[in-house]
Amino acid sequence: MIMWRAFCASCCLLVLSETASAALQPPARQEVKALLSFVERSGCSFIRNGDAHDPKDARAHLQKKLEYLEGKGLVDSAEDFIDRAATQSSISGTAYTVDCAGQNQLAADWLKQELQRLRQP
Repeated sequence: MIMWRAFCASCCLLVLSETASAALQPPARQEVKALLSFVERSGCSFIRNGDAHDPKDARAHLQKKLEYLEGKGLVDSAEDFIDRAATQSSISGTAYTVDCAGQNQLAADWLKQELQRLRQP
């Protein structure tokens, strides 16, 4: 029984260490950096919880969320960044949207389109 508990504890530690070690590798870090720059240069309003924010504030907010997620080991790809930081409010669960010249769309879709564009040869 003691050996079984030790085995289970070892497995739990292994899983936790793998989760905590998740981090953006250089290619993914470059993609996320490019996405953050895209947000800031877009000229689009970023809508969070019903309030419009300018592109600079939007970038700062997403950067802060990224840093939090990285600290928790919860982001290791550009897709993780979009899904966990740029899709919805962590507090209210309300989806983020962007308004670009009167065209409103989900921020996640907007960023995924840009990520696809970035990845094209």
